[in-house]
Amino acid sequence: MFNYPSQFFAFVWSGWIATWPTELLTFIWLAWVTSWVVASFWSGRTEKQIMTWDSQAYRLPILAGAILLAPWTAQALAEKPIWHLGNIGVYAFAGLTVAGMAFAWWGRIYLGRLWSNGITRKEDHLVIDTGPYGLVRHPIYTGQIAAILATGAAVATVTALLGALLIAFGLWRKASMEEGFLTAELGVDAYGRYCRRVPMLFPFLPHR
Repeated sequence: MFNYPSQFFAFVWSGWIATWPTELLTFIWLAWVTSWVVASFWSGRTEKQIMTWDSQAYRLPILAGAILLAPWTAQALAEKPIWHLGNIGVYAFAGLTVAGMAFAWWGRIYLGRLWSNGITRKEDHLVIDTGPYGLVRHPIYTGQIAAILATGAAVATVTALLGALLIAFGLWRKASMEEGFLTAELGVDAYGRYCRRVPMLFPFLPHR
């Protein structure tokens, strides 16, 4: 498919990642993913987790969304943005992306070694209900959803918007599955009381 290294590089660095200011979003996401992968080693011992097959309920939408949001999809389909925000607009959405990531990182740091990439119960697991967890029950997912929707809106192609929505749906589905898992593992009294007091993903909205 690629006869020369330059052709491969041109393909990799194509689509919305090749044009400023949307190129800025690429650098933001690369920095976030790198930091998140490094931090994944800071986690406690897992005592129980959901079945791998069950996790496909949220992993598949996230994967499909990532493919749609990828710049190479828009490049292959020769897509154009359905709206143009201008430089200031893209910078504003880049700021919202960073804000979402910062909120997710706040939740990650606050959770400490209880954090896991999957739906698990860690050693000495307990209900955390202060800090960002006093605002929403899943601040990491809240921040990630905000960041991905801001990115989709900044790129503004049909596939990017659909991809962002699919990823957001996958994260919502993961949060919902985690609710049931933690209620069963930590007890209805402990986690159920927390659920009645704090909203799941969106601060200040009605909650069960």
